[in-house]
Amino acid sequence: MRFDGQRQRGPVWVEDPSEEPIIHSQGELFKAVQEGKRKKSGNRVGSFVLEVLKMSPAESSREENVYMAKLAEQAERYEEMVEFMENVAKTVDVEELTVEERNLLSVAYKNVIGARRASWRIISSIEQKEESRGNEDHVAVIKEYRAKIEDELSKICDGILGLLDSHLIPSSTAAESKVFYLKMKGDYHRYLAEFKTGADRKEAAESTLLAYKSAQDIALAELTPTHPIRLGLALNFSVFYYEILNSPDRACNLAKQAFDEAISELDTLGEESYKDSTLIMQLLRDNLTLWTSDITEDTGDEIKEAPKREGAA
Repeated sequence: MRFDGQRQRGPVWVEDPSEEPIIHSQGELFKAVQEGKRKKSGNRVGSFVLEVLKMSPAESSREENVYMAKLAEQAERYEEMVEFMENVAKTVDVEELTVEERNLLSVAYKNVIGARRASWRIISSIEQKEESRGNEDHVAVIKEYRAKIEDELSKICDGILGLLDSHLIPSSTAAESKVFYLKMKGDYHRYLAEFKTGADRKEAAESTLLAYKSAQDIALAELTPTHPIRLGLALNFSVFYYEILNSPDRACNLAKQAFDEAISELDTLGEESYKDSTLIMQLLRDNLTLWTSDITEDTGDEIKEAPKREGAA
């Protein structure tokens, strides 16, 4: 999900490659929705899917919640998609989420948070312009509106971070899952650090660093250099160094090392992950080009983050 507003310094909000929407549902209801999309207008399809959503019982099974999350995604009702996948995640005590469930949860939250992050950047840009023009009345209104968006951002981040700490990270056993969730934890602390100030920003940045480093330790030991989750972690970790810690040297070193290690093993890539891995490698290279030029010259180009699909934010 890219931010298509005015070009300015800052990440382009694209999501982890392993987290692109994947809908493999079977059954007549899903087929009916797909058929409806081909034959009906958007509004009528949205109404149809909404009626289906309302049919779900309050206490749905894990399978039903997954299915409803897929329907909510088709209808682009991401807040409801979050609710359905939270229901699934909260049923997990010892058993891990499946890869599909994990990706659905991530897609839901990425879409919900992504819209607010884009809004915050747009409003902040307008606020800066109004301040430069001396329009104090407008600035006061904008600050109040920005605070509303920041409150929404905080609640969204707190929601997924609580779920990660209480259910998802403790239940993960596979190295891939651990890296995925720790990276996710780092991402959402980083989103907080983007707009927090003072001690709150420092705390968010420290939590981001701790989560990313924990994920990195496991990724370097357990995942191949070409693994999309490992590459996505390196990409977002390097963005953190550049954007939050204002350390272009460390950002470049991390990104270059990840890129070089992946290049050396490119011939070992399987067909399934080739597209995802090479996409992230391209983003790493794009950022390296931007950052190395920015060390000596200020630039307004956009910084790339890890995209939606894992291989799948």
